[in-house]
Amino acid sequence: MQKGIGVHSWRSTRGFTLVDLMITVGLIGTIAAIAVPQLTNTLDGLKLGNETRTVERELQLARLSAVTTNRPIRMRFNCPAVGNYRRVELIGTINTPNSNSDADNQAATRCNALTYPFPAADRDPLTRPNNDGPLKKLDPKVSFTSTQTLEFWPNGTVHVYNALTVPWPQIGDPAVSIILTKGATTRTISVNGLGKTQIQ
Repeated sequence: MQKGIGVHSWRSTRGFTLVDLMITVGLIGTIAAIAVPQLTNTLDGLKLGNETRTVERELQLARLSAVTTNRPIRMRFNCPAVGNYRRVELIGTINTPNSNSDADNQAATRCNALTYPFPAADRDPLTRPNNDGPLKKLDPKVSFTSTQTLEFWPNGTVHVYNALTVPWPQIGDPAVSIILTKGATTRTISVNGLGKTQIQ
């Protein structure tokens, strides 16, 4: 081995300079400034999409429940509080609904999970309701911006709330839109009179 040449002589004794560190931090900051809004928008879109699909499934369950139980099922939104929704069995009939079921001022009582628990306390057909669904809640950052109370009939058709008409009229053209919003992003569920739901 030659004198004066150490084993580690190939390594540099210099580290990073302050300029190197500042350039690196600046690059990381620039990339983060570009990426974070995009990531936030993507996460917002995913959360809104999940909530929209959950609401659409509940609408499909309301129709299925009406057909299989031979009982009208209503879908109520922002009931009993903002951001909540629930499928509830109509008490009475479509021509003579019980006042707690029909009147919109009584909707909060009808959606109350303590007054009308899920599952029902009993399955006795003489003590209705027996086919209410669980109370559902949207993510706190997602909200309903447009809704209408819907009524699914045992024949599979869908009817929309009308204070002046009993029974409620079947959805015509255009379809009813249920709109969900998170931030500046919106998703729409359209429901037609035959019970077809579509996310747009």
